[in-house]
Amino acid sequence: MATVLDLADQWLRLDKEPATRAEIQSLLAQNNLDELEHRLSTRLTFGTAGLRAQMGAGFARLNSLTIIQTSQGLAEYLLSVLPNAAAHGIVVGHDARHNSQHFADLAAAVFESKGIVVWWYEDIVHTPLVPFAVKTLRAAAGIMITASHNPARDNGYKVYGSNGCQINSPEDASIATSILLNLEPQTWTSQGSSLRRPVLTAMRSQYMHCLGQLPHLPGAGERSIRFVYTPMHGVGLRYMIPAAEMIGMKSGMTVVDQQGQPNPDFPTVNYPNPEEKGALDLAISIAEENGINLIIANDPDADRFAVAEKIADGWHQFTGDQVGVLLAHWMFSSISSQLTTDDIMLTTAVSSQMLSCMAEAEGFSVRETLTGFKWLGNVAQGLKEQGKRVHFAYEEALGYMFPSVVSDKDGITASVMFLSACSKWGSPWTQLQRLYGKYGYFETTNTYWRSPNIQKTRAVFEAVRNIEQPFPSHVGHRKVVRWRDLTTGYDSATEKSVPDLPTSANTQMLTCWLDGSDSDDGIRFTVRASGTEPKIKIYLECRSKHQKSAHEGAVEALQYLRQTWFRDPSLKMEDRSEDA
Repeated sequence: MATVLDLADQWLRLDKEPATRAEIQSLLAQNNLDELEHRLSTRLTFGTAGLRAQMGAGFARLNSLTIIQTSQGLAEYLLSVLPNAAAHGIVVGHDARHNSQHFADLAAAVFESKGIVVWWYEDIVHTPLVPFAVKTLRAAAGIMITASHNPARDNGYKVYGSNGCQINSPEDASIATSILLNLEPQTWTSQGSSLRRPVLTAMRSQYMHCLGQLPHLPGAGERSIRFVYTPMHGVGLRYMIPAAEMIGMKSGMTVVDQQGQPNPDFPTVNYPNPEEKGALDLAISIAEENGINLIIANDPDADRFAVAEKIADGWHQFTGDQVGVLLAHWMFSSISSQLTTDDIMLTTAVSSQMLSCMAEAEGFSVRETLTGFKWLGNVAQGLKEQGKRVHFAYEEALGYMFPSVVSDKDGITASVMFLSACSKWGSPWTQLQRLYGKYGYFETTNTYWRSPNIQKTRAVFEAVRNIEQPFPSHVGHRKVVRWRDLTTGYDSATEKSVPDLPTSANTQMLTCWLDGSDSDDGIRFTVRASGTEPKIKIYLECRSKHQKSAHEGAVEALQYLRQTWFRDPSLKMEDRSEDA
C-alpha cells in the first residue's frame, strides 16, 4: 500500500501545473503529513453530477491534473460506446469562476488529442447553453465547467449525455471506471487544432429563437413590468438582457449593479445561492430605493431562478414549490383547450403535491421522479419517445425545465416565462392566493439536520425502520396511510409492495403519508440523506382548505419528528426558529 510520501511523489511526477506542484512541495517541506493524507489518499469520485469539489492540489481536489484525467476517461468511454463519437463531437462550456476557462481549455485539448471535434464556447455561458448545444448539434456529449451556487473556492465538471440530459446511472459508473484506466496525462496544452469549432454566436442566436417560440409571451400593449434583477455575480446578465428585450421588458429591468458583472469571489454574499438567507438583501435594498415590488434572481451559472415580491407584510421570497406551481399553471393555461392524458408535467418525490392536485382537477397528467434533473430530464425524454407531450418540470430547489428549449433546469427561460405571466397576473402573490383558493393550501416545511458521519445517518434511518414492522402505524396521533422506503424497496400502496420509483440500497429515503385531522386534509413528508453533504433532509407538507390549519399541521408534525425520530444530540438541526 502506497504511503503518503509515495503518493506525493506520484503527484509531482504527474502534475505539470506550477501552482499545484508548489502546494504539494510546500506541504512536504512543512512535513504536514495530515494535510497530504487528506489531499492525496482519496480520489475525487465521479458520479451522476460529474465532479464538484474544492480547488487545489491533490487527487481529492479539483485541479488541472484531475480535469485532464477525467477528460481522458470520458473521451475513451465515448469512443468505445458511441459510433462516430469523434465526428459528432463534444460541447465544452464554462462559467466565470476561478480557473473555469483554464479547466475548459485543458478538457478541450484532451478531446482534440483523441480526434474528437470540440464544439467550443469561446466565452462564458450559462449552464443550460451546453445541453442546448448538445441537442442542437447532435453532439456525443457535453461538459460544463461550473460549481453552480457553491462557494468561491469550489469548481466542477458537469457532464451531459448525447440526449442533452445530465448523465445518470449506470453511465456514471462506466465513465468512472474509464477514468481510472486513463490516469497518465497525455497532453497539457492545446495545439490550436482544427477540431475546435467556435459555436457561441450561433448557439446564442438559436437559443433566443427557441425562447421566442415559447407559449404565452407578451404581445403589443401587454402590462409593463418593473423588476429588479440580480445574476448573483454570475453569468446571467448577458443572457437576461436579450431575453428581456425579446419580451419587451428590458426598460422595466433594474440591475443590481454591485452583482451585475461576473466576479468569482462573490464579494457581496456569504453564499451565492438565492435560496440562502440574506442572499437577496442587496436586491431588496435596490428595489426599495426605486419603488419596485418584484425581484428575480439567478444563481451564478443561471440555471436556477428565484422570486421575491413586496406584499402587505413585507418582502416574501417564494419557495421553489410556489414558483413551480405558478409556472405550471401558466403552462397549463396555454394548453387547456386541447388537453389529453398525454399532456404531462413532471415533479419530484420531495416537491409539493399541489401540482398533482391541480392536474387531477384540470385533466392533465403528472409524473413524479426522484430528486434531480438527471431524473426529470431523462424521464421527459423517455415520455417524448412514447409519444407523450411533456410541457414543464420542476423541483423544489429552484429548478424549472421547459423541454421545448432544454432538457435541464434553466433560469433564463424560467425568467422569461415568469415575467410573461406577471404581465397578465400583475402580482404573482395575488395569483398564488387564487390558486390556493381553488386547489387548497399546501404548507411546506423543509429543513435538515447535520449528521456527524455516514454511520450515524444510517443508524438514524434504521432506528426509524425498527419502530414497528413492517412500518410505523402512527406518527404522533396521526395514522400512517402509506409508507414508502426506497432504500429497502417497499411501498405499502402498490401491488406486491414494490415502489414505482427506482430504489437503491446505497441511499436513504423514506416517504410517509399521514391521515387528515378535523382541520386539515393530511400530511406527506420525505426524509432522505443528502448525496453530497452530511445532512438528513426533510420535506414536509400539510394540505388544508385554510392557510392557518395547513401551517399548524406542518409545524405540529415537524415538532413531533424533532422530539422523537431525530432527538439524537449528535444531530444538529438548521435554525428554523420561525417554525418552532
